[in-house]
Amino acid sequence: MGSQSVADMIEAASGVHFSGFHVDGIESRKAVIEQPTTSTENVYNEPFVIGVAGGAASGKTTVCDMIIQQLHDQRVVVVNQDSFYHNLTEEELGRVNECNFDHPDAFDTEELLSTMDNLRRGKAVDIPNYDFKSYKNNVFPARRVNPSDVIILEGILIFHDPRVRVLMNMKIFVDTDADVRLARRIRRDTGEKGRDIGTVLDQYSKFVKPAFDDFILPTKKYADIIIPRGGDNHVAVDLIVQHIRTKLGQHDLCKIYPNLYVIQTTFQIRGMHTLIRDAQTTKHDFVFYADRLIRLVVEHGLGHLPFTEKQVITPTGSVYTGVDFCKRLCGVSIIRSGESMENALRACCKGIKIGKILIHREGDNGQQLIYEKLPQDISDRHVLLLDPILGTGNSAVQAISLLIKKGVPEGNIIFLNLISAPQGVHMVCKSFPRIKIVTSEIETGLNKDFRVIPGMGEFGDRYFGTDDE
Repeated sequence: MGSQSVADMIEAASGVHFSGFHVDGIESRKAVIEQPTTSTENVYNEPFVIGVAGGAASGKTTVCDMIIQQLHDQRVVVVNQDSFYHNLTEEELGRVNECNFDHPDAFDTEELLSTMDNLRRGKAVDIPNYDFKSYKNNVFPARRVNPSDVIILEGILIFHDPRVRVLMNMKIFVDTDADVRLARRIRRDTGEKGRDIGTVLDQYSKFVKPAFDDFILPTKKYADIIIPRGGDNHVAVDLIVQHIRTKLGQHDLCKIYPNLYVIQTTFQIRGMHTLIRDAQTTKHDFVFYADRLIRLVVEHGLGHLPFTEKQVITPTGSVYTGVDFCKRLCGVSIIRSGESMENALRACCKGIKIGKILIHREGDNGQQLIYEKLPQDISDRHVLLLDPILGTGNSAVQAISLLIKKGVPEGNIIFLNLISAPQGVHMVCKSFPRIKIVTSEIETGLNKDFRVIPGMGEFGDRYFGTDDE
């Protein structure tokens, strides 16, 4: 397989763009800074929220309909930002042509936030049905919306307010040429809203285009995924639905286990997974892209270690308040696949001690500890346990049990792997609810031979070049 970049492969295939990582800021504290722990009850009730933004008539509704059609086995509801327009006063009705319906102030964002809060808490809501001829939301009966697994938030300015953005698990921007959007708007507003073409064009030049440039287009930077050509881009929508299905599977497990962390997926990460899962990928490419993914997992795992506040003086003489890394740290690799993750750990943590555990694997049972060599003071350290694949969870449970027997507090163990089968996640999280698992993807499951599927084969053989072929 060639060495064509993942970004080029995906862009050539579908035109989908990706924005990269979203890094959460570190909140300063005077004492030790720990990652917040969310209760299982609160996380379990929350749906998966997808935001779909873009200019008027860009094809947002078409994209939403296509997503809903393909997610037919999920409970999906759509919440339209258009439902939350403010009612026009009598004075405003007298000069309706002067009203800017593409301005953030045209929407009742507080009511939208209240509606979303209730849906996320598992409560049914009544959403207004806005009438674009009378400019009122009480002409037609409200629409009853029940709690669902997936909520699609759709609207031109749905990314504008940070309080709304923070509710979203995935943000999609539908990017369509301005001429196409104008043609669609003329057809829609004259046919559905009873407006004459002169009024539509006047409103477009006076309000719609300036509002797009000032308020809508700048929110494109917040998108995780950008779809050129909107609903006409079937390949892009298909890829997004696959991505959503992957995230939904991860989301379900994350709702059950707050100590499970799946790194934020982008199409770059999906592209690297595609390469290392391909049976035809060369050893060189497999190692290259596996190392990149491992480095991402290690960096994410290090972010779950405790930090202490630290102030330094910059070269300009200014005081910078930051954090100091955790000093008491070591790695433990489960031989031999886990050894593939050691270089990434050493690259991130200079001079780190690394112990080793060898566990004989034979099917689903018969786990047997063969060898262990661990730092003598491991009980005083935070431990990063390394194994690229979490399958049945039996080896992981035995390795974690050994660490605890050596005096390592359960809460001081972070288990790092590339892919995790749901069965292994259940096994480890139920046995050790205080450890943290950090992974890059959740798999479908295990086959009859207890191999992870879709998986990537025997990781150690492919990484170290010792497969039979």
